[in-house]
Amino acid sequence: MTAGPDVLVVGLGPAGAAAAIRLARLGIRVTAIDRARFPREKVCSEYMSPETLRHLDTVGVLPRVERFGAPLHGAKVVGPRGSELTGLFRRADGHPFRPTGLSMPRRELDEALVGLAREAGVTVVEGAALVGLDRTGPRPQAVVRRGSAIEAIAPRLIVGADGLRSVAARLVGRRTHGLLRRYGFVAHVADVRNVHLTAEMHVGEGAYVGLNAIGAGVTNVAVVTSGARAKAAAGDAERFWFETLERFPGVRGRVDRQKIVRRVMVAGPFAAWSRSVAGDGFLLLGDAADFFDPFTGEGIGAALRGAALAAPVVAAALERAGPITKESLAPYAAGRREAFRGKWAVERMIGYGMLSPTLFDRAVERLGRRGLADTLVGVTGDFIPAREVLRPGFLAAMMV
Repeated sequence: MTAGPDVLVVGLGPAGAAAAIRLARLGIRVTAIDRARFPREKVCSEYMSPETLRHLDTVGVLPRVERFGAPLHGAKVVGPRGSELTGLFRRADGHPFRPTGLSMPRRELDEALVGLAREAGVTVVEGAALVGLDRTGPRPQAVVRRGSAIEAIAPRLIVGADGLRSVAARLVGRRTHGLLRRYGFVAHVADVRNVHLTAEMHVGEGAYVGLNAIGAGVTNVAVVTSGARAKAAAGDAERFWFETLERFPGVRGRVDRQKIVRRVMVAGPFAAWSRSVAGDGFLLLGDAADFFDPFTGEGIGAALRGAALAAPVVAAALERAGPITKESLAPYAAGRREAFRGKWAVERMIGYGMLSPTLFDRAVERLGRRGLADTLVGVTGDFIPAREVLRPGFLAAMMV
């Protein structure tokens, strides 16, 4: 068994990398592992609101990545019956960090964050996967496979940040999936027609499509659909992805299948969460803690915000002698509930609302006509409190 660091971070996406950077800068000995080798491709909406950029700036990586991607002005939503709304960050109240967000490939973002982690003093180990966990002793022992070698590492704390299919989350507790078992099919495509600097969401019967320019003439093109419909993709994800795109009037004819520059990648099922995000010797971040639906496009922002919540709690717990207990990490769990419960409610409201095309279309039409689209975009972008769209007056405006 290797004498462990203070903290072992499993997963080097935005949540894990940001947490590792923050902890290392506090003088904490951090080892971070990831089964991938960077740079790597990742299924993601690749959408970042102004609030997400604020978190990137706080970590110190924003100046390194601003040259990648495309500015993001807001979002356009097209309902199943053709209703539309467009919300812009600069028109929303709430004082956004910047008037625009940023859309960029995860390949560049993740590589920049990993590089910054190394500079901060994090021991980064690529091509290493968590495969087991022994929690019987005073310290948790992580069993890590690197190539053909197996190693046991005993940190004081394990931070699971290894994504939607988190091994860490399954090893430390119960992982639950909700009713909306949706799957995402995502590709990068060159020269998509009529793409502007607002993200587009086209909602239809049993599926929705996202279009998001990510720079250099390339667009992130995503299809998100139910698990039942996704079965039709078996053996040919690209065919299923393209045929689904062509079902949407607002997308039909705009995407050239011959101009795919990154193959169709699949993720899911979504709507997964862990029963406990913190316990004796462990803490969960990002999608390993919970992930509902990518419609709002704020997975990166939530990951970075979770890392910001976790770092001071972990640092305080490590100052005490002895094992890290669930009680010492309770402020993180409580802070996470406080920070995200409004966001969770909005995500579920939108996610389940799509099950009724007529009602969803009516809500989009009402919000667009009454000038409330900017508020909705500000809430999904996390710089306007969720209570602004959960109050009775706003909800009534969607239907009446």
